[in-house]
Amino acid sequence: MAKEAPTIILIVDDSGAVARTISNDCTNLDFATPRNVQDVTGLDKAAIERLLLLADFSATLNGVFNDASNMSHDVFKTIPSASVTRTVSIAASGQTLAVEALLTDYALTRAATGELTWSVPAVLQSGTAPSWA
Repeated sequence: MAKEAPTIILIVDDSGAVARTISNDCTNLDFATPRNVQDVTGLDKAAIERLLLLADFSATLNGVFNDASNMSHDVFKTIPSASVTRTVSIAASGQTLAVEALLTDYALTRAATGELTWSVPAVLQSGTAPSWA
């Protein structure tokens, strides 16, 4: 029997550090938790040797403009003016990835057909390796 795709819960702090659930406004997101590597290959090797280095996190959140109280526009409208760290939490199937992130842009797009959408990139800020809980 095929499993259904898990429901995603997206919670992002507003500039006042209040967690807001904006899953309904978000249409898609992508995120990554890569590790840097260092090439330590000696001249005596026939293949590459690497060491795992620091962990990272990046994401791009995309959604539909909603200026209702405590929804996506309220959460993101202060990105250009408030230099604050925000907790971004992504939950799926009972698993949660929560990171302290910097939101670096709040880009709005009005398509020729009339829809108004947004895109918000996020990057790790805290120096704490992201991990699922």
